[in-house]
Amino acid sequence: MTTPDMPADLPPANPESFDALGLISPLLAALQQAGHKRPSAIQQQAIPPLLEGRDVLVASQTGSGKTAAFALPILQKLSQTKRAHGPRALILEPTRELAAQTAAVCRMLGRQLSLRTRVVCGGTSREQQLKSLADGVDIVVATHGRLLDLVMQGDLVLEYISFLVLDEADRLLDEDFSESMNALVPYLPEHPQTVFCSATLPEPVMALAKRVTRDPVRVEVSEETFTPKRIRQRALFVDRTDKPGVVLKMLNAVEGRCIVFARTKNNVDALGKLLRQSDVKCETLHGDRSQGARNKALDNFRRGRVRVLVTTDIASRGLDIQDVELIINLDMPDTPEAYVHRIGRTARAGKKGVAFSLIDADERLRLREIEQHIGYRVRITTDDILDR
Repeated sequence: MTTPDMPADLPPANPESFDALGLISPLLAALQQAGHKRPSAIQQQAIPPLLEGRDVLVASQTGSGKTAAFALPILQKLSQTKRAHGPRALILEPTRELAAQTAAVCRMLGRQLSLRTRVVCGGTSREQQLKSLADGVDIVVATHGRLLDLVMQGDLVLEYISFLVLDEADRLLDEDFSESMNALVPYLPEHPQTVFCSATLPEPVMALAKRVTRDPVRVEVSEETFTPKRIRQRALFVDRTDKPGVVLKMLNAVEGRCIVFARTKNNVDALGKLLRQSDVKCETLHGDRSQGARNKALDNFRRGRVRVLVTTDIASRGLDIQDVELIINLDMPDTPEAYVHRIGRTARAGKKGVAFSLIDADERLRLREIEQHIGYRVRITTDDILDR
């Protein structure tokens, strides 16, 4: 049996358009309407085997188009089979924001199909979610806590699931998720077609992939690097107490949209307060805010009502926000992988971007670890650059 760490046959690469991948006309029309003219490399490789019914292991960085890569085959195959007395596709996401975004992609791509996508996650009314499920559902996009609650209470049946997607699987390895998955297994059919997506493939992730997939096609884009060349990376040595003032100076020097990452909720709130007092329109995002407040913050930022989002790493992965010109690391992240995901919020869809990291004396070693991880020497600059 082929395991995920062994090479598998891949379909021919570089088809010139989506219709070369075998997609049906309603999906092609939705793609055209959304302005998607050519499939990404991940989509070229993943869509054909998924349409053939194969399990697929997708190893890709954020921004590669992987959500559409699994959503399009799911929508097509569900549209060609009979509706059941419960959902037929389950997409598990690590955060509520990613669940909402993935559901939006499914609805957008399936706008010409009579398929219903519902979100099941904490932070919103349980009763409201039950009511939406009672109206009928084909695709459930869920976080594991609320999903397990509904399943174990008998409010949601998973016996008709024919597609299972574990998205951002390297973030689904914490103890709570492992317990939830073990509890969910008895409620799932024995071998649904499975899509396993992960930005990185360390051994614990590979072990999970081998457990949940059968003879998977492994899809990777070899030319991807840790950090795209389109991102201009700079570091600035700053005393910790001076960091908020430097951020304000940076924001006043640019006109476009910016995301500022901080390590703690307190730092997010403190910087957000300072920026508002300085007449900088911003939103703050972290796990202690209500789901409604989190949704409103993201919506205001996406729609351009504010140009600055101050956030913890809750927004560092998967969220697709266009035209972010500048990333600022107020605090350095705990891991090099988190750094890669943070700065990946800019330079999307072929555009360029800038990432500035503010580094105090205690964070210099962390910068060296990041440089070793990405194979790139981050240029050290001075705050004179902000005066240009």
